[in-house]
Amino acid sequence: MSVCGRSNHGLATVLLLAFLGTQSTSAIDNLRVAHQWKSLEYAWPDEDTRQLFPAYNREDNLPLGLEVAGDKLFITVPRWRSGVAASLNYIKLNDTSESPLLNPYPSWEAHHYGAAGVPEVVSTFRIRADRCGRLWVLDTGLADILGSPEQQAPPTLVVYDLANDQILRKFVIPEMQRTGESLFANIAVEDESCEDSFGYLADLGSPGLVVYSWRRNVSWLVKHHFFHPDPQSGEFNVSGVSFQWKDGLFGLALAPAADGYSTLYFHPLCSTMEFSVNTRLLRDPERAMMPDSFHEFKVLGSRGPNGQSSVSFLDPSTGILFYALTNLNAIACWRSGGKYNILEQGRVYMDNVTMVFPNDLKVDRQGNIWVLSDRLPTFMYGQLDPNDYNFRILTGSVREAVAGTVCSMPPITSSSRSPPISSTTPKVGVRIAGPLGTDSGQSTNVSSTLVLLLALAFFAKIIC
Repeated sequence: MSVCGRSNHGLATVLLLAFLGTQSTSAIDNLRVAHQWKSLEYAWPDEDTRQLFPAYNREDNLPLGLEVAGDKLFITVPRWRSGVAASLNYIKLNDTSESPLLNPYPSWEAHHYGAAGVPEVVSTFRIRADRCGRLWVLDTGLADILGSPEQQAPPTLVVYDLANDQILRKFVIPEMQRTGESLFANIAVEDESCEDSFGYLADLGSPGLVVYSWRRNVSWLVKHHFFHPDPQSGEFNVSGVSFQWKDGLFGLALAPAADGYSTLYFHPLCSTMEFSVNTRLLRDPERAMMPDSFHEFKVLGSRGPNGQSSVSFLDPSTGILFYALTNLNAIACWRSGGKYNILEQGRVYMDNVTMVFPNDLKVDRQGNIWVLSDRLPTFMYGQLDPNDYNFRILTGSVREAVAGTVCSMPPITSSSRSPPISSTTPKVGVRIAGPLGTDSGQSTNVSSTLVLLLALAFFAKIIC
């Protein structure tokens, strides 16, 4: 078989791995396991409540999204299968137990399939708490996704008042802004003005971005080529589980600017590229849909072979963009405003046990990063081991997380207080420091090595 053609991508991967192999690795306590579960269980108040959920099956419940607000750590459980008790839950931040029980939010009644029909929230993937005391919940309305999929309710934005746990608003995404293939799996919220906030809702199934105006209580659909999956980036291998996806727009991260607008960094799940657009354009529905606005969407650069990314989040206090690398069981970082290339991207955390399929991440308002990993591919295409820890939430301060990488921050004299962690914290992962994980003392040699390897890759492409 020729080494040319399709194998060029494989050659690039080999060269990238060779580059990584030139770097030293060391165990660094940059993220800690706060909680871990073999399987999820709920804090049933009594047997009568338990009987109200006859379809409940513990094995059907997989955590996916997380958010931190007030004294709560929110955890979503999409209805992949029919045995999910509640799709929106929380645990207390001061709970230091290893495997806390989930409490449905805002109540058990809100998740009950009773005479009233479907619950308040049918099935949510990801959520966002804003600085105005609101919890934005993007409800897909789709249940039993891996079994007999049923659209029990239209895709709906449900916003709660965190002060009293009451619904502030429910907004159904208009039919003309979605299709039968739509799946709204991620949300970003621009909250510089509480009365003039904007929600950005990513549709990965029918690639598009729905923009919602809180003040006007209307939404509009923005389409662009950059929202679509790259057909060459649809193959995944996560800890030995191989599969093919065709997911479009997925990762969303907002970088607020002084003028009241933001830069939206985004990418499809099936892509190794990062893109950006200013929200000044997105907030203007007429202008956003005009053909001449096409070039206001920018290509930033590539994460390299196997660089498919699910979620991302930008820490506004540091300007650091964090993102999950699904194929590599890793979290990486990039300082926004710089060049988006392989030398400017740092590897924060990588572990083939504790970080298998990082599926959500957030940075709270105290400067702590939170990551949820859940072994989703094994759940979907195989079977989770009930005797093993399958789901984890990891945490640490942003400063500690990026220490030793190209995203590192200047030292400070006072130490910040770390978030609560489990009293039985497992072994932390291995982090490769510096650009793609190199430590700063190796930067010159690593740069030379990378240039040589990239030159070899380019030469191989030329001769083929």
